[in-house]
Amino acid sequence: MEFVIDQLDQHQKLFNALLKDIDSTMILWKQNPDKWCLLEIICHLYDEERKDFRFRTQWVLEKPNEIPPPFNPLAWVKDHRYLEQDYHQMLDKFLAERQQSLKWLKALKNPQWDNSFEHPKLGTLNAAYFLNNWLAHDYLHIRQILTLKFDYLKQQSEGGLNYAGVW
Repeated sequence: MEFVIDQLDQHQKLFNALLKDIDSTMILWKQNPDKWCLLEIICHLYDEERKDFRFRTQWVLEKPNEIPPPFNPLAWVKDHRYLEQDYHQMLDKFLAERQQSLKWLKALKNPQWDNSFEHPKLGTLNAAYFLNNWLAHDYLHIRQILTLKFDYLKQQSEGGLNYAGVW
C-alpha cells in the first residue's frame, strides 16, 4: 500500500503541473458536448477526493462489515454547479484536499487493509480495494486531461500534429 500512497503523493504534483497556468480558453473547452472540460474534471476530482475515495477508504478501515452510504458522482456535476465554479479556486481546493488525504494516509498506524463489507452487487470490497481504485481513478483522469490537452492543441494547430507521432 505504500507504493499507492507514494503515487497519490506524486500525482498531487503532477495534477498541479498539468492544470495550473491553463489558457483561459482551454478551461471550458470540450472535444464534444458529451465530454467534460477541465473545470468539470477538477471539480470532479475535488468531490471524489473528499466524498468518495478518502471517505470510503476511511469508512471501511473504521467500520468493517458496514455498507457505506450511496452517492452519485454524475449528479454532482449539476448539483454542485461545476460549470459555475472558479477554476483556479477549485484546483487549489482539490490540491488542499489531496494534501489532507495524504496526511491522513501517512498517519495511519497498522491499517487493516483487509477490512471489508459485502456490497450487494460487487461482492466483498476491502479498504485496499478502495485505495487501489483511488490511484486508478487518478490514472484515468490524468489520461483524460492529457487527451483533452492534445485534442485542444490539435484543434488549434494549422499544420497538423502528425510529425510528433501517432497519438
